[in-house]
Amino acid sequence: MHNRSTPRVVVIGAGPTGIGAAHRLRERGLDDYVVLEASDDVGGLGRSFVDGAGFTHDVGGHVLFSHYPYYDRVVDAALADGYTEIDRDAWVWTEGRFVRYPFQHSIKDLPPSTALECVMGLIEAERQPPSAPTNFAEWMEQTFGAGITKHFMRPYNFKVWATPAELMGFGWIAERVSPVDAESVLRSIIYDEAPRPWGPNDRFRYPLRGGTGALWANVARPVLDHVELRRAVVGVDPSERVVHTADGRHEPYDLLLNSTPLHRLVASTEGVPDAVRGAAAALEWSGSHIVGVGLDRPAGTAKNWIYFPEPAVPFYRVTYLSNYSPFMTPAPDQTLLLAEISRSRYKLTDSETVVDEVIDGLIQAGLMTEADRGVVVSRWLHSPDTTYPVPTIGRDAALATIQPWLGAHDIWSRGRFGAWLYEIGNMDHSFMQGVEWVDHVLDGAAETTWESATPAR
Repeated sequence: MHNRSTPRVVVIGAGPTGIGAAHRLRERGLDDYVVLEASDDVGGLGRSFVDGAGFTHDVGGHVLFSHYPYYDRVVDAALADGYTEIDRDAWVWTEGRFVRYPFQHSIKDLPPSTALECVMGLIEAERQPPSAPTNFAEWMEQTFGAGITKHFMRPYNFKVWATPAELMGFGWIAERVSPVDAESVLRSIIYDEAPRPWGPNDRFRYPLRGGTGALWANVARPVLDHVELRRAVVGVDPSERVVHTADGRHEPYDLLLNSTPLHRLVASTEGVPDAVRGAAAALEWSGSHIVGVGLDRPAGTAKNWIYFPEPAVPFYRVTYLSNYSPFMTPAPDQTLLLAEISRSRYKLTDSETVVDEVIDGLIQAGLMTEADRGVVVSRWLHSPDTTYPVPTIGRDAALATIQPWLGAHDIWSRGRFGAWLYEIGNMDHSFMQGVEWVDHVLDGAAETTWESATPAR
């Protein structure tokens, strides 16, 4: 608990975490705070962009669901202009066919030889004596068996994380991967049962207009007078309690919340011990190419998104963004496909050719035809450097070195990349980390979301 009755608060980053903190500071009656944002708008990875043709693109396939009544109330108010509510229609494209998501519950829809391989691998995995996996690759084999791991889990996760599974831990998984057992798979095959609804996003909402970015613009509206755009932070001096920005100005603080990538915070902070710098240097992340393709023809399907485990196509997921709201396209009966491609030092991509490769892949996967090349009316590319904080085997040890040192200097780092905890990296998690941080520094309240996942208490 901080002893000052009216502390000066500086927040770095106006994404969901920074806006969550500002929202709560305003509710708590504090006015001496500023949110510093490097870009020209709020929202972080939740921003949306309108291209020259009038198509609205998100930075990835975001949907609205929640674990928190507080967040629900904020979102309800921000969606006053309207929203759609959608039952998830998600698929996996593999071996030239679409199967229902989750893959492990749709074995019955695979070619017989692949289905048999998956079932036998699962049975064999269940026969093995329990043992503690040491990495994500071993966890996949022990949980799903060799067949499901070979045909979906391993190739898909490399396409998402752009990191070998042997280098990753598995404690982040929680509700993100649906469990399965041999009996349920066999029942689905014998009785031809469809997969049961699963996951927190089985039903989700989406803003009627403006994409995900419209949500964050509306959430931020009450605190915009405290948000300063185009003010990139270039240095933090903990001894003087000052944040320096690229425009030559500085902001004094009593309490500092960072929601930008943790490794960049450490690199820009003065007086950081070598052990902390070394821990930050050990963190791994992936970036993305987000490719939007606008077509001047109807979608012809109600699908929401499709996962692509096979390396033959460059993307790991394609979202029918125009199926979320009819106002994502500039005219009726148009289609907007949003493809996501990961990149890292383990998985290189070429930004010069990626849009053409995506269009070729969409045709190969049957989402477009050759004739559709003639109705492409929008080609959009956005390439964020940081989209996934990778939960490597050494991540927890690194965070347990970094976070206590920051906290000892009244610097807190929270959010998707600030906390570097993917398992609490959804928009609702990120927003609530900002909210809970305010109550923590003012009252000593528990940071329930962060503490549930952090190795660095």
